[in-house]
Amino acid sequence: MESTMTLGRSNLQVPRLGVGAMTWGDAKGLARLHPAKTAYGGPHGFEDEKQAFEASLMAGVCLFDTAAMYSGGASERRLGELARDKDVLIASKFPGTFFFRAENLPKELEASLARLERNSVDLYQHHFPNNSISIPQLMDLLADSVEAGKIKAVGVSNYSAEQMRVAHAALDKRGIPLASNQVEYSLLHRQPEVNGVLEACRELGITLIAYQPLASGALTGKYLNGARPSGLRRFMPNFRGKGRAAVEPVVSLLSEIGERYGKSAAQVALRWLIENKNVVPIPGAKNAKQAAANAEALTFSLTSAEIESLDRATLAWRV
Repeated sequence: MESTMTLGRSNLQVPRLGVGAMTWGDAKGLARLHPAKTAYGGPHGFEDEKQAFEASLMAGVCLFDTAAMYSGGASERRLGELARDKDVLIASKFPGTFFFRAENLPKELEASLARLERNSVDLYQHHFPNNSISIPQLMDLLADSVEAGKIKAVGVSNYSAEQMRVAHAALDKRGIPLASNQVEYSLLHRQPEVNGVLEACRELGITLIAYQPLASGALTGKYLNGARPSGLRRFMPNFRGKGRAAVEPVVSLLSEIGERYGKSAAQVALRWLIENKNVVPIPGAKNAKQAAANAEALTFSLTSAEIESLDRATLAWRV
């Protein structure tokens, strides 16, 4: 089975699985106030993150995704520290705050590069669309940075199908491909299949990078039988009442399939995404154990019948 793929129509070769580093880093304790930290149990510490980083590399997973906004830049700084002198691929996102103007892009990029301790970033993604920002203007500025050698590939995040097409067309005028669109996608969040995003990705040769591929942990099975996650996740629908009851048969099916391969429910859920040749999931990893477990999703394949059974079991999450 193929362990790497070309990211969209760019020149980047990436593994079929990445690592989401949203919760990594701790900016002098301020990161504890970040919503992601609160939702996912707080900072884990340098040693845990270092071991997660190293375990990922040992498993052939060398793509790490971060953003300027994560913990006020602490996630980028942590990745920069861990990846120093290492042959890894780093994807980051801008802007660092909600108050952003397109003309500020060069400063945003320089700040990210400084935190990452790099002269260029492998994939630079616009984090979220904003009606006050011209997509063509922004793509033009990104193209300038590609030509200057500071960005290797351009991506977007949370873009609709229509917004993707606008960005793709603007970059195409400069002879640069739109490499990726990072959106939420999992068995419990299948909207990209019905809102046109996945179809547009396939049509335009754009890779879909799937964040929250385990539905914030709901697909791991750790929170069934009355268990509740800590932090803000305990209030999410998939962890409460009827929502959790609806998830239980999905996890049971994942576990049943996993038993055939000696894999966990979470690994089967990740594999379901990987079986889509145009998708790269980026689960988070708090420590070496989680990083190694995630990478196990690269070591087996699902049959068409197993994929179809999972598709049928989660049709309710396509709306």
